[in-house]
Amino acid sequence: MLQASSGKLPGAISAARLQLRMKPKDAEAAELLGLLLQRSGENEQSLHYLRLGAQWLPDDEMHLHNFAGALLRNGIIAEAIQVWQRACTLHPHYALAWMGITSAHLANNDAAQALETSAQGLALQPHWPILVCLHANALTRVGRREDAIHILQTFLQQNPEETTVRSNLLVLLNYTARDPKEIFVQHQAFGNALPKPAALSANPEAFVANATLRLGVLSSDLRNHSVASFSEAFLCNAPANVKVIIFSNAQHEKDKTVVAKFKAAADRWHDVALLDDAALDQKIRSERIDVLLELNGHTSGDRLHALARKPAPVIVSAIGYPNTTGMSAIDWRIVDSITDPLGSEILCTEKLLRLDPCFLCFTPPQHAPMPRMPEASQPITFGSFNNAAKIGAETVALWSSVLRAIPQSRLLLKSQWLLEAAAREDLLANFALQQVQRDRIELLDYAPNLQAHLLLYQRMHVALDTLPYNGTTTTCEALWMGVPVIALRGDRHAARVSASLLTACGMQECIAENAENFIHLATTLAKDLDRLRALRVTLRATLSDSILLDSANYAARFYGALRGCQAQSTRTQ
Repeated sequence: MLQASSGKLPGAISAARLQLRMKPKDAEAAELLGLLLQRSGENEQSLHYLRLGAQWLPDDEMHLHNFAGALLRNGIIAEAIQVWQRACTLHPHYALAWMGITSAHLANNDAAQALETSAQGLALQPHWPILVCLHANALTRVGRREDAIHILQTFLQQNPEETTVRSNLLVLLNYTARDPKEIFVQHQAFGNALPKPAALSANPEAFVANATLRLGVLSSDLRNHSVASFSEAFLCNAPANVKVIIFSNAQHEKDKTVVAKFKAAADRWHDVALLDDAALDQKIRSERIDVLLELNGHTSGDRLHALARKPAPVIVSAIGYPNTTGMSAIDWRIVDSITDPLGSEILCTEKLLRLDPCFLCFTPPQHAPMPRMPEASQPITFGSFNNAAKIGAETVALWSSVLRAIPQSRLLLKSQWLLEAAAREDLLANFALQQVQRDRIELLDYAPNLQAHLLLYQRMHVALDTLPYNGTTTTCEALWMGVPVIALRGDRHAARVSASLLTACGMQECIAENAENFIHLATTLAKDLDRLRALRVTLRATLSDSILLDSANYAARFYGALRGCQAQSTRTQ
C-alpha cells in the first residue's frame, strides 16, 4: 500500500498479485488488489477481485462497501443495492453503506427509495455531510426543492464551515427566484471558508501573442455531456502555440466516442478522478500550467476544493456553472455583455471576461434527424426538455398563462427527473393550481439515445424556456431541430443565457422583456403556422451561418481573451 500511495501503481499491483498467489483466498490481498486496479482505471478487473474479497469475508462492512461501489461503477446497480442492503442490515451504524445505497437508488432513478435510505442513515449519523447532501438531492428529485434547501441551510447554521454542503446549497439556489444578492452572499461564504490561496507567479512570456501558452482544462464533463457540446469549439481548434493539458475528473464512461475526440485534441491527458485534492493540486502544478480553465463550478463532479491553494497562476471558470464560484483563487469567469452587462461585477468574486458577442459556441449533434413540423392533426403544442428542477413556481405560472391563452393547446415535457412518480405528481399538481388540467400536459419517457430525443422535437410547435434558470443545450438543440424558443430576459446570468444564444443566431424576435411580452410572443408565434413552417425549414441553416456555430472565430476570440488575462490582471492589481 506504501507503493500505491507514492504513485508506484504497477509495482503495488504486482506485489498484491504475488501476495494473492502465495496466499489463495486471502480476502485482504484480494481487496487491496481490487482497490489498486480501481485506481489504475481497470474497473472490470477491480470488480472481479473485490467480489472475491466480499465472498471470502461476507460479513465485513468495508469489503461489502468496496464491492458494491465497484458494481455501481460498472453499471450493475441492482446487485450493488443488494450488497449495500446487506451491509446496512449487518452494520446499521456504518455510514458508508447508507451513503452507498442512497447513491445507487439515485443512479437507478428511484429518488423515493433514496429518500427513505438517506433518512434512515441520517437517523444514525445525523451530522455526516455527504449523507445530508444525498438526502437533499433525493428531496429535489421528488419535487421538494425548498425542503432540500431548508435541510442544507439548517445543517450550515450549525456547521458554517462545511463547504461541501454549502456547495450543494449553491447549486439549488440557482434554480430559485431568490434575490441574486442573497445568492451571492452564500457564494462568498463558500469562498471564505476555504484556505487562502498562495500567490503563484505567472510566466509573462506565455501571454505574448505568438508564445506558447500551456492551457490546463479541468472538468468531469468532457464525455457524453452537454458541457462537451460547448467545449469542442475551443479544444478542437487550439492554435499550434497553445498546448492543451486536460485533467479529466470523469468517472467510468461507457460511450468512449466523445472522450476519444478530446483525447486526440489534447497534448496531454490525465485521469484525475481518483486523486485526492492535494494530489490533484500537485498534478496541476507539475504541468507548469499558465492558465487553468475549470468547467464545473459547483456542479456534480467539481474539484473546486483542489483549486483553493491556486495551483496555476491564472484560473478561469467557464461554461458549466451559471454563477460566480465565490473563490478568491479563481481569477476570471467567462461571460458576455448580454449575460452579464456592466454592473454585474458586484455579484462576482472573479473578474468578468466578456467574450462578446457570445460566451458560448455550440457544436451541433452529428447525424441529427431532419426538422419536421408536427402532424397537421396535432393541436398547438408547446414544450420544454429542460431539467425538471428548473420548472419552479415562476415557470409554471408563466407557462400556464400561455396555455390558458390558447385553450386547446398542449404542453410536452421531458426530463430524466420526471421518471420519478413523486416528481411527476408534484409538477402536475402545480399546474392544476394554475387551472391547467392534467390532460393538457404530456410527460414523456426519457429517450434511450440522442437520436430518439431529437426526434421528439417533431411533436413540438414552440419551445418555452424556463426561468430564472434558462436552458442552454436544450435551447440550442431546439433551434437546431427548427423549433423556435421563447425566452424571457431576466435579472441574472442564469436568466439571460437564452437571450445571448438567441441574439447570437439572429432570433432576437423570440426574446421577451417581461411576462406579458413572453405570453404575447409565444401565443402569436404558435398561431402563425406559416411562420413556423418557414422556421422549421430554415432555422438549421440560419444557425449554421451564425456566430453561435462559428467555431474557428470563437476559438480565436477565446484564446486571445485568455492571453489577455495576465495583462488585464496586472493593470487591475
